[in-house]
Amino acid sequence: MWERIREIIVKEFRQTLRDPRLRFVLIVPPILQTIIFGFAVNLDVTTVRLGIMDLDRSNESRKLIDRFAGSNSFEILARASNERESQDTLDRGKVQAMVRVPAGFGADVARGRQTEIQILVDGANSNTAALVAAYSNSVIVSYNQELLQATQLKKLVSRTRQGPVRLALPGVVPETRVWFNPELLSRNYFVPGVVVNILMLVTLMLTALSIVREKEIGTMEQIMVTPIRSIELMLGKTIPFGLIGMLDMLLVTSAALLVFRVPFRGQILMLVFATALFLLTTLGAGLFLSTISGTQQQAMMGAFFFFLPTMMLSGFTFPIRNMPEPIQYLTYLNPMRYFMEVMRGVFLKGSGLDVLWPQLLAMAVFGVVIITGSALRFHKRLD
Repeated sequence: MWERIREIIVKEFRQTLRDPRLRFVLIVPPILQTIIFGFAVNLDVTTVRLGIMDLDRSNESRKLIDRFAGSNSFEILARASNERESQDTLDRGKVQAMVRVPAGFGADVARGRQTEIQILVDGANSNTAALVAAYSNSVIVSYNQELLQATQLKKLVSRTRQGPVRLALPGVVPETRVWFNPELLSRNYFVPGVVVNILMLVTLMLTALSIVREKEIGTMEQIMVTPIRSIELMLGKTIPFGLIGMLDMLLVTSAALLVFRVPFRGQILMLVFATALFLLTTLGAGLFLSTISGTQQQAMMGAFFFFLPTMMLSGFTFPIRNMPEPIQYLTYLNPMRYFMEVMRGVFLKGSGLDVLWPQLLAMAVFGVVIITGSALRFHKRLD
């Protein structure tokens, strides 16, 4: 009995290693995924992209801003002169937080009055927003300590005939407001990303498996002897799965709104249009996998090999700006990254075409290139 088991094990090893595609899948994907996980899995916020709106322009306000600039936790990337510029900077994702110093700030500090500043935080990513708010408060605490020293603490309590007299201390009270996700709920950030993952995986696998299945059961030869052309076959195989993907998007979006109560501030037509552009990429990739796979098992493994790196580098779980700079540049080649930004922008920020057109343009370019290349290869393989 054990000898027969040994022979079966040897035969399975030989059969597996004989196929070059399987050798590739067995070696390259684990190495690649290990590298991606090692670099991309990082939930720490090392440097916060900060914007400044100084409406006071006093010496005291500049001292406060210098505190943020001198901190290792912040990098000032934008300066706004009015409320419209401030909102536009946050909407476009140029900064993660905006410090708003009101007019009269310096005068209040000089007179020992308590004053306020606003810290507007992009709360689309609740984990990042909480850390940004904590970093900002630490800078304010440090600034308050500097003010306390300047007021000569030894004179805080002096005695007169009427008894102790307590002097008012100058101070700054931060008023933090979180935009787009005020409750800092993680599901508001993750659920729109789940829609992207489902669309990617479902349409990719269905397209690849349906064509490979025809090869396995031997019906592809029967189809090819009919008058149908390769382009007609390709469209007949991809269009149904494109419609299924669109239906899945609507179903998952409905569940996000009804079950998870995720806010939807954008337009449904924008979401449908962006989904159609993204489906060009997933259907094209599925078509390509069908041309390099001989069995359904190979097609399924290829689909997961394609899906996992694109998911990890899309910003679904781990902020792209926390990744090493070379990996950040690599994400620009990932169509899923752009659709993730569009989905969250439409859901949480209510962004429109004026803000999201760069992402839509990138998806259109990737979609046309991928589906055209896959169609040409598919046509050549059938010939």
